[in-house]
Amino acid sequence: MTQLDQFLLRAEHVLTRLESLLPMATPAPDWQLGHAFRWRKRGGQGYLQVVRHASVIQLDDLHNIASQKAQIEQNTRQFVQGLPANNVLLTGARGTGKSSLIKACLHQFADQGLRLIEVDKSDLADLGDIVDLIAERPERFIIFCDDLSFEEGEAGYKALKVALDGSIATQSDNVLIYATSNRRHLLPEKMSDNSSYTHGDDGDLHPGETVEEKISLSERFGLWVSFYPFRQDDYLDIVAHWLRHFACDAAQIEEARAEALRWALQRGSRSGRVAWQFARDYAGKVTKVPHV
Repeated sequence: MTQLDQFLLRAEHVLTRLESLLPMATPAPDWQLGHAFRWRKRGGQGYLQVVRHASVIQLDDLHNIASQKAQIEQNTRQFVQGLPANNVLLTGARGTGKSSLIKACLHQFADQGLRLIEVDKSDLADLGDIVDLIAERPERFIIFCDDLSFEEGEAGYKALKVALDGSIATQSDNVLIYATSNRRHLLPEKMSDNSSYTHGDDGDLHPGETVEEKISLSERFGLWVSFYPFRQDDYLDIVAHWLRHFACDAAQIEEARAEALRWALQRGSRSGRVAWQFARDYAGKVTKVPHV
């Protein structure tokens, strides 16, 4: 082997090692492949991954949350029409339709240019990059953060505050943030927080810095929508809706009532999610024709 061959071989090894250290090329999003996307990481680089089979739940499928549905639908309609609209925080009981309502809005307004980007809490520090990526697009984007809560000191907390209302750059008018959480203030609340309250000369009670910090993120959402546990009749109404969806007849739906209540008792919840799960189980047992 000549000196030149040895040099070229060594150079090839060096280039191979350098390539392994360089960030991997990330795919450009194909906006024509779907209406929903997820923010993903590869080799430390973020990119948008299309969701090829997005949820097809409709607004009419969501029962007993009429007030909440009206608020979210109206805000989203304003947004897709290019009118002023707010970032939204949906809070309250688990399984009551918070996430489903956002997905249903995508289904309702996708043909008007609405798109959804789901971002995990661990990736919230990338919100600035995501907004930069879509700021010049003609579509209207909802950034969706599901089941959001923070522990004190988490990096994503500050990144979300900046994205909502704290950066030197104005928020892009084709982007809103919709977040769901089981607690309104997004940070854990402790008994010790009460000690930071002070009485003013006017007799009013004023929160301390710790409490102010915990509520400051929630206050950056322009619209708060609260969800509450369902009553028994509400739960049974949702069960009946999904049983009809799975082609059960009226007699089967009536017969299912007692079993649906036992199912909820075992699960410790009369939520819409539990109603959906029961309906799938029951319909699978009593119907003979596969539901498509």
